Amino acid sequence: MDNTLTSGNLFKTMARFSVPYLISSFLQTFYGLADLFITGHFNGAAQVTAVSVGSQITHMLTVIIVGLAMGTTVSISHAIGASDKKRVAHTIGNSVIVFAIMAIVTMILLLFNTSNIVYLLNTPTESFNSAKSYLIVCFIGVPFIVAYNVISSIFRGLGDTKSPMIFVGIAGVINVGLDYVLIGPFSMGATGAAIATVLSQAVSVILALIAIRRLNMGITLSKECFQIKDAITKKILYIGVPIACQDGLIQVSFLIITMIANSRGLEIATAVGIVEKVISFLFLVPSAMLSTVSAITAQCVGAGLHERGQKTLKYGVSFCIGFGAVVILICQFMAPAIVSLFVQDEPQVVIYGAQYLRSYSADCLVAGIHFCFSGYFSAYGKSMYSFIHNVTSIIVVRIPGTYLASILFPATLFPMGMAAPGGSLLSVIICLILYFRLKKRDL
Repeated sequence: MDNTLTSGNLFKTMARFSVPYLISSFLQTFYGLADLFITGHFNGAAQVTAVSVGSQITHMLTVIIVGLAMGTTVSISHAIGASDKKRVAHTIGNSVIVFAIMAIVTMILLLFNTSNIVYLLNTPTESFNSAKSYLIVCFIGVPFIVAYNVISSIFRGLGDTKSPMIFVGIAGVINVGLDYVLIGPFSMGATGAAIATVLSQAVSVILALIAIRRLNMGITLSKECFQIKDAITKKILYIGVPIACQDGLIQVSFLIITMIANSRGLEIATAVGIVEKVISFLFLVPSAMLSTVSAITAQCVGAGLHERGQKTLKYGVSFCIGFGAVVILICQFMAPAIVSLFVQDEPQVVIYGAQYLRSYSADCLVAGIHFCFSGYFSAYGKSMYSFIHNVTSIIVVRIPGTYLASILFPATLFPMGMAAPGGSLLSVIICLILYFRLKKRDL
């Protein structure tokens, strides 16, 4: 299986990598969107809010795992670029051990703190028990979440994004079918949505494990590969931990925004929850470009092709700007219709949601730029750069901006939605400074 990213037409290489990754990410996020859509079709605002709050926690967990697994992707990509298959095998083995331990510990900790998590989010009373049930089921499925994303990170490091797309595509179909059965005829509400999600993720993992056994990856895994090697494990964690921390803090900022929204009543909580889901869907494109820039540039770093890496960053930024501009334009005209897809007979929720979406949509453009820079920095092992700009924007703009907007403009959510693109703009400025510093010192 030859998926080298260091040669050939760069635009075609980026498309070959990013399109399957985008589709698989869309299908994985579709779990949450399907849960929300189908729950809203059969239930009222209370159950929709329960799914929204619960899935936001599981999404936070997923992005942290994906961020940590970026250390595996970049490490494998470096080894592939240097044509060192032995190092690839050891990186895979060490990743399996590290993430298996993490999955078990995380599952136990979350299950013992489910009630506290739901309480801390200021979940409306009407939705509290349903949100708790949703999370308990999803936390039991944490090993599947970890396993799927780690296996996918291995494939991406090898330059293969098509295989994960197939795995999650099949699981996505199963998820939608189970949603309709469990939420509809069985009337299980948020709990049914969670069961459907976990079972679908389990299918993804099973398919991925079968593929690993059957596909000819050109990598030989021996028992020695599953023995912890300090240098390899440290590299995985050195790259992955800052990314996981930054992604975790970003999600914490989203949770704080949710807490602020939840404290303002059920209608605003529901509106914000719906828009956050829509935005997470739209952000799949910038996220796909982040992973594309990171994987291609990392292989180029391993092969010493720095100019190709810089060109990859340029292409990624240009695409994200174009995509973001289209999203902003669409949301200005179609925001009410988009929000209406997720809630029935709740006109005030639609009004609030449309206000929030119109302003928040600007983040699809601005954030796309710093996403690409984050991927580029990670490829050079400078993931701490990404941590710095994200944390700064959260502390200086996102959280205080959201809080102030909620106080100063209680009648509308439009100003509150501007906090996110404002924070991303600060990130872009910091990224440009760090990029020229990296280019001057290390390239």
